[in-house]
Amino acid sequence: MFKLEKFVEDCCTAVRKDRTHQYVSEIFERAFRDPVSIAAALGEPEKAGLTPIYCSPDVTILNLVWKPSMIIPPHNHNMWAMIGVYGGREDNIFWRRIKDDPDGRIEAAGAKALGTGDYAPLGSDIIHSVSNPIPKLTGSIHVYGGDFFEEERSEWEPETLAEQPIDLDKIKALFND
Repeated sequence: MFKLEKFVEDCCTAVRKDRTHQYVSEIFERAFRDPVSIAAALGEPEKAGLTPIYCSPDVTILNLVWKPSMIIPPHNHNMWAMIGVYGGREDNIFWRRIKDDPDGRIEAAGAKALGTGDYAPLGSDIIHSVSNPIPKLTGSIHVYGGDFFEEERSEWEPETLAEQPIDLDKIKALFND
C-alpha cells in the first residue's frame, strides 16, 4: 500500500545517499507496481493542477494532473527527474540542441509514452515537451533532484523552437486554466 509520507521520506533519504536518480528509481519501481494505491493516497484527480508535495534545495516532489489535450512546450529542468504515471497517459517528446545554432534551437530526437504504472528517469540535460493525448485527466508524480521552483531553466518557443528563459508562471497557468 502506497503511503505518501513514506514515499517522501524514502526519496529524501535516497537523495542524501546519492545525488543521482539511482535510488529514487528503485523507490519508483516499488511504488508504481500499484498505481491504484497511489491514486487512492493522492485522491482521484478531479481537475488539472501542479501541486507541490515536498520541496527543498535537494529534492522537489510534485503531483501533476494534466487536463485532456494539455501540452507543455519544450523545456529543460537542469536537474534529473523521475516521472511516474498513476492514472492516464503522458507523452514525452525528447529534443536535442541543433549544433552551432545561434538561437539555441532544437530538433526532435525521440519520444516515450508513459501509461498507468509506467515511470522513467530523465537526465539533467534532457529537453522534453509533454502532452496528455487522452480525453481524461492524467495523474503523475514527478521527483526532481533539486528545487524545481528556483532552478534557472529554459523553454523553447513552440513555433520557432528558439530558446528563451522559462516563464514558470505561464506553465503554472496552463495547469489552472
